[in-house]
Amino acid sequence: MKPPTTRHATRRTRDWLVSAIVPAAALVFLGAGAVARLASPATPASSTIWTIGLILTGAAPVFRTLRQVIVGRFATDLVAALAIVGAVWLAQPVTGLVIVLMQTGGEALERFAEGRASDAVRALEEAAPRIAHRLHGTRVDDITAEDIATGDTLLVRPGELIPCDAIVIDGRSHVDVSRLTGEPMPVTATAGARLMSGSVNGDATLTVRAIATASESQYAHIVALVASAQASKARLQRLADRYAVWFTPFTLVMCAIVYAFTHDAVRVLAVLVVATPCPLILATPIAFIGGINLAARRHIIVRTGDALERLAGVATIIFDKTGTLTIGRPAVSRVVAAPGLTENDVLGAAGAVEQGSSHLLARTLVEAAEERGLALPAARHVIESAGRGVTGVVDGRRVSVGSRSFVVEQHPEIASELDALGNVEGLEACVVIDGRAAGVVEYADRLRPELHHAMARLARLGLTDTMLLSGDRAANARSVAAAAGIEVVAGDLMPEDKVDTVRRLVTAGRSVLMVGDGTNDAPALSAATVGIALAGHGGGITAEAADVVVLADDLQSVPEVIAIGRRTMRIARQSIQAGLVASGLAMVMASLGFIAPAVGAVIQEIIDVAVIFNALRASHPGRSPVTKPGQGARADATSPSPTLYDTASGESRQPARSDTLS
Repeated sequence: MKPPTTRHATRRTRDWLVSAIVPAAALVFLGAGAVARLASPATPASSTIWTIGLILTGAAPVFRTLRQVIVGRFATDLVAALAIVGAVWLAQPVTGLVIVLMQTGGEALERFAEGRASDAVRALEEAAPRIAHRLHGTRVDDITAEDIATGDTLLVRPGELIPCDAIVIDGRSHVDVSRLTGEPMPVTATAGARLMSGSVNGDATLTVRAIATASESQYAHIVALVASAQASKARLQRLADRYAVWFTPFTLVMCAIVYAFTHDAVRVLAVLVVATPCPLILATPIAFIGGINLAARRHIIVRTGDALERLAGVATIIFDKTGTLTIGRPAVSRVVAAPGLTENDVLGAAGAVEQGSSHLLARTLVEAAEERGLALPAARHVIESAGRGVTGVVDGRRVSVGSRSFVVEQHPEIASELDALGNVEGLEACVVIDGRAAGVVEYADRLRPELHHAMARLARLGLTDTMLLSGDRAANARSVAAAAGIEVVAGDLMPEDKVDTVRRLVTAGRSVLMVGDGTNDAPALSAATVGIALAGHGGGITAEAADVVVLADDLQSVPEVIAIGRRTMRIARQSIQAGLVASGLAMVMASLGFIAPAVGAVIQEIIDVAVIFNALRASHPGRSPVTKPGQGARADATSPSPTLYDTASGESRQPARSDTLS
């Protein structure tokens, strides 16, 4: 069975191919008739071929337009439909086939430009916890998450999703809640701790008691929020239809005036032919395809032309914190060494004994030691206490690394020595060598190195109305916001809080761009005018909920794609306006009898070609308002040193020479 993503891509391809059948058939009939007309000797079959082709290919767009008129929609298609009917009535099949080709061909291009619709809700549902292990005494039964009842005792093994909202009864482990709250650091789960469904158990088995069914838990609530946000998101009126609001009535009035003065139906048809809004039909989808392709070359996936148009109009930008403005992964921020030891002594001993651990902080510590070029000898007699720490022998010395409670439990006499090294409120690893406190390794998240450049580029685009909404602690959110130059900030938010804020702004008439990277951001991304997912590390569900997906792990892609959206819309409008002016002049000439219907079709084609060539400019970079002349699209090489911020105090600082970050 094909995976869902493949099935959806296949369906989208099939839909586009169906939309391309009519213009392809019109082109075939035009070519077949031309061959019959130019054959030697010439045959009278050409008119028959063209007429049959016009009736067969023109029926679908005419009836579709008729249905729209019945429900009160008078869009760009109305003039084209009238021209097709007039061509049949007045036996002008070539003119009619050309109109069918341009109208349906433009619609096929528009369908292609729309890209693929978001499958966010389906992706969320597919990633939901599926299996639970229910305890009956000493027996463990595997059940589906839907069968969990409130009060059930469940076993959650390392690496598994928490299947429902629950309270820990027994065990100690680290739990990754970043998908739900945005908190970058794993939380320690011990007896009495409350866990949310969809978070990931880390390094040890937990016994929990269900306090809600799966359908009533936090993860299911996120799914419902995404579905509600997408259902309430208003679709933009097509750019072409906004111009058609005045152009279509203008055309019909001119046709009525021409017929009233001349009573010449052929002349009216000539007016309709040159007025057929092919610039409206073609300019937008071609420009959108160009803009989407340009973004793709910059590793940015814009799902629809609609999203590109919304990007061009954003006025307010809301950022998530963890993984968006920050790296989103803990890193060694500082090493405090005891007197007589160096930082490298502490980091080298700790890294050697942590090499065999799969814990996130252990891997981070080993990476920090390797970045310093420290040789890490193999440790012997390694014993790991899941979620607490590890002990082993390194070069004949006994080394313990872990939480303060873990090392003090082994060596009660070192409590005062650790206190003398400083009391860290955030994440730390205490290092003990041969029963003596050797040092403390502190962890912190990091601001993205390109953050300041990205914010400066947004400011050059005139986008200074920015906000930071985070599920992390308010102090941490304020610290990051200050470093990024964002004045409006809120922390300790749940997904529904972010959605409420976004909806209030949208309801107030603000065009809101939401930038995020975690599952907890998916509802807000769906509710925003346009959502951008940073998917440099996979994206997953968040990418499905977003209108724009940034594949490169670079925040500077946000101002870049906004600039692409603005330029694309500017080119589309230029193409439409120039095409309509040319069509208007041709309408005047046709109304005076200087242009016959067949000649009008040729003139309209010339106008269309000019519009197409202008719209194709959207696929080329041009001069971007985001970058200065001579400045590349990326400024990473000149980025300042990454800023650290302490996840407990909320204070940000530049790394010292002793920090393990480059």
